[in-house]
Amino acid sequence: MSLKRVVVAIDGPAGAGKSTLARRIAGRLGYLYIDTGAMYRAVALWAERTGTAIDEALKLEQLARAAAIELKSNPLSVTLNGEDVTEAIRRPEMSQAASKASAIPGVRRALVEKQRQMGEQNSIVMEGRDIGTVVFPDATIKIFLDAAPEVRARRRLEEMMAKGQSQLTFDAVLKDINERDYRDRNRSEAPLMQAPDAEYIDSSANTIEEVEERLLALVRLRTSNGREVAK
Repeated sequence: MSLKRVVVAIDGPAGAGKSTLARRIAGRLGYLYIDTGAMYRAVALWAERTGTAIDEALKLEQLARAAAIELKSNPLSVTLNGEDVTEAIRRPEMSQAASKASAIPGVRRALVEKQRQMGEQNSIVMEGRDIGTVVFPDATIKIFLDAAPEVRARRRLEEMMAKGQSQLTFDAVLKDINERDYRDRNRSEAPLMQAPDAEYIDSSANTIEEVEERLLALVRLRTSNGREVAK
């Protein structure tokens, strides 16, 4: 008898550490890691390249449906229509563009369909804004990862500076975080919210390693498939 497919859904606001933790948890458990934010960034990138304004809802939806997006975990990469766009989608301006694209109902519906298809055949760790509430409401484990806006801004700034993006200031990054929070929580389609059965984790005062161990403990507690991959 085959093992039951496990879905670990991690939701939360921008800069809470979802991507880093989801990637690490997936690697330790041997699950497929799905970065939904990268998918919205890929659509935003395609819009930029085709000269499509980010507020042209119908055209954005058409791009989202037509986009061939592939996510790979080892090594971590994102391809759009056969092209590796892993670095291109991480440009600072893609963050705001992706946030605006994600507020378009048609874009969200198109990418949710793709996300569900990706999760049909594998045990997965998926992170985003509406994974436990919309994409996989029956997920095995649901986590809402949060942190104070100032903490998230500081983490994001440190990450950007490590990549050589030193022209940004803390105040600018905090402003971006607050604007994204407002859009994510107030959009009409699948707003950011904690699922009633999700475990709330505030990572403000914890290291990545501490939060990682807490998440792994939750997986082990709720599923018999939470053994780590042998090294």
